[in-house]
Amino acid sequence: MAWLDRFRRGTRMRRPARDAARTGSTRVRASTNADEQHLHQWVTERRGVEGFVEPRTAVSDVTLLLVAHDGEWTRRRVPSVQWAHKFCNGHQVPSYDAAVVGVPQRMRDYNRRRKQQGL
Repeated sequence: MAWLDRFRRGTRMRRPARDAARTGSTRVRASTNADEQHLHQWVTERRGVEGFVEPRTAVSDVTLLLVAHDGEWTRRRVPSVQWAHKFCNGHQVPSYDAAVVGVPQRMRDYNRRRKQQGL
């Protein structure tokens, strides 16, 4: 049966329903008190820490990436961009917008070293 035969017989191809055509939305886990406690503990136990605030994406909420002087890092969800900058200011940690400045080279070097060590 040819494609045009469908129209000749009076049966038309249906358009997908609006909901079916839409991409599925993901449910993002909100930040918790455990996330805040982890960030607080992490920043107080390391030196030379900088904060990189990562904006909300389709798959994750706003996150705060903390990078120490040696490249060790941690990332946790936070309630908002403002909260992340306020957290960093309260701990006397410089904070940057990761979408503007990216992540530091020392973090990539740290990841490469760990991969070479098999960790």
